[in-house]
Amino acid sequence: MAGPASDGDPISLVAVETAALLRELTAGLLASNDLEEALDHLANTSRHALPGVSWSSVTLLQAGEPASVSASDRRARRLDSLQYAADGPAMSAIRQREVVLCGDLITETRWPEWTPRAVTYGACAVLAAPVDVDDQVLGSISLYACEPGVLEQSAQLTAMLLAEHAGLLLAAVRERDRRDSVPSDLADTLASGEVIGQAIGVVMMQRRCPPAEALDVLRGASTALSLPVEDVARRLVHSAEGRARAG
Repeated sequence: MAGPASDGDPISLVAVETAALLRELTAGLLASNDLEEALDHLANTSRHALPGVSWSSVTLLQAGEPASVSASDRRARRLDSLQYAADGPAMSAIRQREVVLCGDLITETRWPEWTPRAVTYGACAVLAAPVDVDDQVLGSISLYACEPGVLEQSAQLTAMLLAEHAGLLLAAVRERDRRDSVPSDLADTLASGEVIGQAIGVVMMQRRCPPAEALDVLRGASTALSLPVEDVARRLVHSAEGRARAG
């Protein structure tokens, strides 16, 4: 996914690009036949989340034990698998429940066993964001860059939004797998959740605030306008897209 264009409102452009990423992610996960296919789609979609990302991966733990690793590249898959024995950024993100960023692995000291292997494989920077699927499954999305300095502090907001949206969708996919069918009301709920997630992203970009505060803004607007939250979210996303096109 390309970075913000130079023309128009940069915040609106970034919000629109993030909304497009979430739409692509939602469509792919809803079309997945099972959790493993959904994870593969998530790993490959995450590869385009930010400029400069070379590979991406998704690590899931179930009941504290390794459950699954999906990746856009075999090197990323191997690096995530190595973290089960040697601590690394993905495991740190899962354990700390916060985004973990390293802009230059050459100078990194937090993961003394894992980092030299990552550098050998060609990774120069990494950004890992925690993913909460449900009470039993936790995970992380890792974005790897082959050049140092590519992943900056500003990238953490996009990674966090991607991870939170992915967690909601993966939870729905797991529930669908358990039921072995997709109820129509679940599809409706996911469609509604998609536009609300996009709107939360727009508010986060505009106000530089966390997701919970952005949701409170949407709820406040819903009450003030006497409209459902979904309608307010749809109007906000359309408005952001219109401003970006006009720019």
